[in-house]
Amino acid sequence: MMMTITRDHAKRFILSRQGLLGNYRFAGKDGAYQYIRQAGCIQYDPVDVCGKNAELTLQSRVKGFRKQMLSDLLYKDRLLVDYSDKELSIWPSEDWPYFSSYREMSRKHGESFPGIPELEKEAIEYIREHGPVSSDTLPIEGKIFWHSSMHWSGHWEKESQAARSVLEQLYTDGVLLIHHKSGSRKFYDLADKYLPEKLLNAPNPCVDKAAMIEWRVKRRIGAVGMLWKRHSDAWLGIGMNTEERNAAFAGVEASGEIVPLKVEGIKEALYILAEDIPLLEAVVKDEIDRKGRLEFLAPLDPMMWDRKLVEAIWGYKYSWEIYTPPAMRKYGYYVLPILYGQELVGRIEAAADRKGKVLMVKNIWYEPDVRQTKKLNHALDSAIQRLARFNECDQIKE
Repeated sequence: MMMTITRDHAKRFILSRQGLLGNYRFAGKDGAYQYIRQAGCIQYDPVDVCGKNAELTLQSRVKGFRKQMLSDLLYKDRLLVDYSDKELSIWPSEDWPYFSSYREMSRKHGESFPGIPELEKEAIEYIREHGPVSSDTLPIEGKIFWHSSMHWSGHWEKESQAARSVLEQLYTDGVLLIHHKSGSRKFYDLADKYLPEKLLNAPNPCVDKAAMIEWRVKRRIGAVGMLWKRHSDAWLGIGMNTEERNAAFAGVEASGEIVPLKVEGIKEALYILAEDIPLLEAVVKDEIDRKGRLEFLAPLDPMMWDRKLVEAIWGYKYSWEIYTPPAMRKYGYYVLPILYGQELVGRIEAAADRKGKVLMVKNIWYEPDVRQTKKLNHALDSAIQRLARFNECDQIKE
């Protein structure tokens, strides 16, 4: 018989799984790495208003997290790679073999464009001799008719800068890695300089597309903590239709890797990883650390991947309005959800003036049923101070 839990149980379970409830479970650079391993991937977005999305995701969970830690994990330790997964993402290098079919698809895609294979050879030879390059420093001139295979959401082509195009193609092929970034500019180098041959040439553990989808579905359930079978932004990047999604759920449920449960007030069954059953049981028995924290969540935080699910469990509606015309925004350009204890109590719009070293708190909106107590205000002030330090600001302007 399917287990039934309350919405409060669901909240505590997801937050505990995420490392957002109780004392910090993750700390320092190793904690950042361990959280990303648990989540499978975190989304990357280059917009930096008060921290980039990936950095904000980690600062809410990892005690003492600093931006340089993520950069070191990516470009010094090479324990992480930035590559496509759930859109543009950051994920553990150890998962490289699982994406071999993705890279093979990219290579076939590149071969279909006249001139690309020849330019690839030229670029590889130059990088092998001269080291990391950006599209501005790779001496390949002209333009070609091409489009990136990073996403297969549509089939379109355009004329683009040849150097940029060949670098992106080799990057999606897995021949190049991002060596480092300077602001938003990416510098590439050969993957075989940084990843061991054993990893680069390892066979894909998934024997076919169906197995790959099952692996990714299970991985996304673990990233959020609890998901339903319905269409969701949590599945972005997997490239599966409804039939394939249903088959994947059936496969991992039959193997005992996920289990369904019922949350009171929600019609659809929700699924958790079988390995998380002990955590759920501890939540139901009230045996977990329930110490409340106040954290600002990233717009593309794994906990927010399925906003319909967040609304169903928390009664909290969130829309990232960065691409919404200013006149149509309800809140602001870059607004972060506010988590207090086990509840989503509001949202904050903050921006870092890094030259002036000032964190500007533009606005704070509370949910209608939230009472602003001294305890809440104190927790909010402390979180704002942490956000300021995180952005290397020594002043706060409200």
